[in-house]
Amino acid sequence: MTAPLHDTPADADPTEDVAPAAGAGVRKVEGRTLKQIAWNRLKRDKVALAGGVTVLLLVLVAVFAPLVVGLLGHPPDEFHQEELEDLTNLPKGAFGGMSGDFLFGVEPNKGRDIFSRVVYGARISLLVAFLAAVVAVVLGTIFGIVAGYFGGWIDALISRVMDVLLAFPQLLFIISLVSVLPDELLGLRDNGVRIAVLVMVIGFFGWPYVGRIVRGQTLSLREREYVEAARSLGGGQRHILFRELLPNLVAPVTVYATLMIPTNILTEAALSFLGAGVLPPTASWGSMLRDALGTYEHDPMFMVFPGLAIFVAVLAFNLFGDGLRDALDPKGTR
Repeated sequence: MTAPLHDTPADADPTEDVAPAAGAGVRKVEGRTLKQIAWNRLKRDKVALAGGVTVLLLVLVAVFAPLVVGLLGHPPDEFHQEELEDLTNLPKGAFGGMSGDFLFGVEPNKGRDIFSRVVYGARISLLVAFLAAVVAVVLGTIFGIVAGYFGGWIDALISRVMDVLLAFPQLLFIISLVSVLPDELLGLRDNGVRIAVLVMVIGFFGWPYVGRIVRGQTLSLREREYVEAARSLGGGQRHILFRELLPNLVAPVTVYATLMIPTNILTEAALSFLGAGVLPPTASWGSMLRDALGTYEHDPMFMVFPGLAIFVAVLAFNLFGDGLRDALDPKGTR
C-alpha cells in the first residue's frame, strides 16, 4: 500500500481553497511588444551594436563638424605652406606630416589639414546617402504597395518600369547630367544644385530595389485574414493600403534602407572621384581620393585616410543593417 502524496489533517475540508504559503514568490507574467522583442535580439548582437555605435558617431561628427574641427583641427580651406618641403611640396616629417597639430597630416602641394577635410567630407557623403535613401524608400514603398495590392495591368506596368530603371546606366547618366547643369536652379546655386541632383538621381534609380521587396511582401500580405476582415467591414482601398498593409511593411523597408545607405555612400564617392560630385574646394571623400592620385607614391597617407573613412562608414552601416534584419526577422534567411 502506497503512502499519500500529501499529509492532510483529519478535520480539514477537502473542498476548501488552500492559500499559498507566506513568502512564496509569485512571478507576474508580462507580455512584450514586438519592439521590445526586436530590441532584446539586437542587444545580444554585439557586432551589430558596434556598427550602430559607429554609425551614430559618424553622424554626430558630420553634424558637429565645425565644433570637432575647432577643437582638434584647422579650417579645411586654410593653407599651411610652412608644413611643406620647399622643393617637393610634400609634407614635412614622417607619415604625411602627422603631428599633434595635424592629426592626419597635411595635403601635398596645398598644405590643408587632412583631418578637417575628412570630417567635413562626412557631411557631404552622409547627407547625399541619407536623402537619396529617403527618396528611394518613399517612391519604392508607394509604387511597390500599389503594384502588389492591385495587380493586373498596374502591376505589369510598374514592374516593367522597374526593370528598365534597374538596367539603366546610372553613373553615365549622372555624369552627363552634371556636365550640363546650370549654376542656379530652383533657388539653389553651385554645390546646392549638384547635391540636389545627386540626391534625386541616386534616389530615383534606387527605388526599384525597394519597390521589388515591397511588392513581394504586399502580394503575401494582401491574402491575410486581417485584410479580408477589413475589406468585409467596409474598409476602403486607402484604409487597407495605409492602415493595414503599410504598418506591416515598416520592418523590411527599414532594414533595406539601412543597407541602401552604404551603397549610396559608395556611389557618391565614385561620382566625386570622377568629377561629378561637389565642386572644389568643398571637401568630399571621393574628391580627396582623386586629388591623392598624383602623389600617393610619395605620400600614401593622403589616400589612406579618406579611403579608410569610406571603408569604416560602409562597414558600420552593413553590420548594423545585418543585425537589424536578424532582430526584426529572425526566421529570414540571409
